[in-house]
Amino acid sequence: MFIKLNDRVYLNLDRITRTKIDHVEDGIRVRFYEGKDQVAKSQKFEDVKSADKWLKKLLKNVL
Repeated sequence: MFIKLNDRVYLNLDRITRTKIDHVEDGIRVRFYEGKDQVAKSQKFEDVKSADKWLKKLLKNVL
């Protein structure tokens, strides 16, 4: 099943094996992985709580 991550990116959730909320040099992002390879990342967030809320909302709309 495909979900729209942003204006240019659609993710195939059937292939996503894990997600990770990660602190990177420019902020906090949600990363999406197929196996060991990162295939996409979200926009920047101010804190982990807002990133988690965004991810739950995204997945709730699909599941």
